[in-house]
Amino acid sequence: MVDIFAGWFSALGINETFDIVLANIAVGIIMFAVAFLSKLIFEKVLIKPIELIVRRSAFKWDDLLVKHKLLNKIALMIPAIVIALFAPAFPSISDVIYRLVTTYLIFIAAVVIDAFLDVFTSAYQSLETSRDTPIKSYMTVVKLMVYIIAGVIAVSVLTGISPWGILSGIGAMTAVLLVVFRDSLLGLVASIQISKNNLVSIGDWIEVPRYQADGDVIDITLTTIRIQNWDKTITTVPSYAIISESFKNWKGMFQAGGRRIKRSVFIDTSSVRFLDDELYDRLYKIQIL
Repeated sequence: MVDIFAGWFSALGINETFDIVLANIAVGIIMFAVAFLSKLIFEKVLIKPIELIVRRSAFKWDDLLVKHKLLNKIALMIPAIVIALFAPAFPSISDVIYRLVTTYLIFIAAVVIDAFLDVFTSAYQSLETSRDTPIKSYMTVVKLMVYIIAGVIAVSVLTGISPWGILSGIGAMTAVLLVVFRDSLLGLVASIQISKNNLVSIGDWIEVPRYQADGDVIDITLTTIRIQNWDKTITTVPSYAIISESFKNWKGMFQAGGRRIKRSVFIDTSSVRFLDDELYDRLYKIQIL
């Protein structure tokens, strides 16, 4: 294609030094234009009708596909595929184009998986069982692993180094990674313990005195637990604080359907005497007794 444009520019009398440059620029403009139009057509012809069908359907879970824009994120792959098809037109840099396109597709694939996990999480949270067994923290761990794997593969593609070689190099940076991801690692361990032991669930009324939190749990993530206090303010508590510090969960009171109240009652010992008929008749008239 570049040769065709170069021939056209030569026929127009353009200097031979510049006709190749202009031909490359022209093909590049066409490439990006086709990539943009392909994505636009994909969205208008395919995604828009699907969104209309989804909004009109009685099935509710498919609405999550539109809410989290899963199809729109899949559409981000279209421009990269078009650019890869045009790569042979630039033989001198085709290898670089293929590497960049592959890296881009790897990260877009990670973004698509991220969106799919969001759809799955939202669908699960609509179920009643999600209150007792939240999975948002687990999904966060899966997302983190997906992006780490995508990053390793992308670096491998760009540098030509084996992924195992990159991982061995990362092993030498373990101490640094432990510092950087300290809260995430602590939150991961805490989230597993919280979920396994059923310590806290969404909707529970808990008190965490150190953080002045007293209210309902509205969200549990990998690293934090969000509590809506009774004055409607929201307190964010680290997940590992629930494991390492004391807190009070009032769930047992709701499950029992009642509440025990402990109060001190002071009795004057001089008033203690045997019950006679006169006192009996007086107490008998008290309805509550």
